Amino acid sequence: MPHVCWRTRICYVVRTLTMTSPYFMQSRPVITRSGDQNAASLRSKLTNRRRNQGPGSSVAVKVEQEEARISEQGPSSAPLSTGACHPKAETDPFPLSSHSRRRKQLKVEYDEDEGVTPVKTEHWEPPDWKKQLGYIREMRSGRDAPVDNMGAEKCYDSEAPAHARRFQVLVSLMLSSQTKDQVTAAAMKKLRAHGCTADNILNTDDEALGKLIYPVGFWRTKVKYLKLTSAILQKEFGGDIPDSVEGLVRLPGVGPKMAHLAMDIAWDQVSGIGVDTHVHRISNWLGWLKKPTKTPEQTRKALEEWLPRELWSEINWLLVGFGQQVCLPVKPLCSVCLNQQSCPSAHKISPTKRPKAASPRSPDPTSAATVKTEPGEQSEVKKEPLHTPVSPNARKIKTKVKY
Repeated sequence: MPHVCWRTRICYVVRTLTMTSPYFMQSRPVITRSGDQNAASLRSKLTNRRRNQGPGSSVAVKVEQEEARISEQGPSSAPLSTGACHPKAETDPFPLSSHSRRRKQLKVEYDEDEGVTPVKTEHWEPPDWKKQLGYIREMRSGRDAPVDNMGAEKCYDSEAPAHARRFQVLVSLMLSSQTKDQVTAAAMKKLRAHGCTADNILNTDDEALGKLIYPVGFWRTKVKYLKLTSAILQKEFGGDIPDSVEGLVRLPGVGPKMAHLAMDIAWDQVSGIGVDTHVHRISNWLGWLKKPTKTPEQTRKALEEWLPRELWSEINWLLVGFGQQVCLPVKPLCSVCLNQQSCPSAHKISPTKRPKAASPRSPDPTSAATVKTEPGEQSEVKKEPLHTPVSPNARKIKTKVKY
């Protein structure tokens, strides 16, 4: 069979040239049974690199190690058939490459939230508060209200030592609760003449101290609070007052309003808004609160949520004097107020018709139900019946009074 041997030799020569020629090895892909062309291409590149390097170089060693690693990870390919000139590769119907058999590294991409509106916390504020505040400043430009001349800022001795001045500021704030500024100023004048320090307060008996501060509201209770507070300050602070709101509210008879005002006046630090009955009332009437409040502490928190911090120190004396002169608690002077056009309560706030003093429905002015105290204080007035029962026979007696 000479023609078979001749054909076999030609196929062997062609196959030898194809496998040894650099052109065919770089251009012709080798198809394995698994269909992985990348492994064969990488193997051909590593073979060419090994031929270009010397036998003793370190690069050749690394190439051999890399080729061994690829042969271990890649699928084992069956040798090509040598009995035919055009061998056919046996492939699987669904070939899997070596990369697909290993765990793939997924690229995680975060898309922007499209169509999802982020939650925004809107800063609430009254619609006309800046205009209303400007009008209040204009009406308070004279600075002639009682709080301007007899408030806590005017009740201490300016020539006393610093710690004594701060103590006097705290005492004046404690006496001002449920008391008019005129009465507080008179009591502080007598205390300063007696010696308004923590030592002198402790060395003064209760009866003498009561005569000095009389007739401030709840003067008996305030005598006890002054003694207890002076003892704590003398023992823990050397006669000075605490420099924090937390330390001040621990003192007997000192509430949040007093603490924030003491921090502002005595320590020159703005820690919060001092809200008294005037600030509480006017803020609700002007609509400066997101929803109506029932206590001064609720009003303070509601105001601090939107009012700029640089106005916290000013708002107290501004609204207190405004409430003492124009925006009165009973029969406010809306006709002379510059905010009567923008105030939602203008010409609407009027006191209810009070019953006569002799009527059983009239509340007792000394009743505890009608007295409001600062947080931390106790009312010394006991609740009594509103009226005394009258016997039926006494009603028939008529008396005539001649003048």
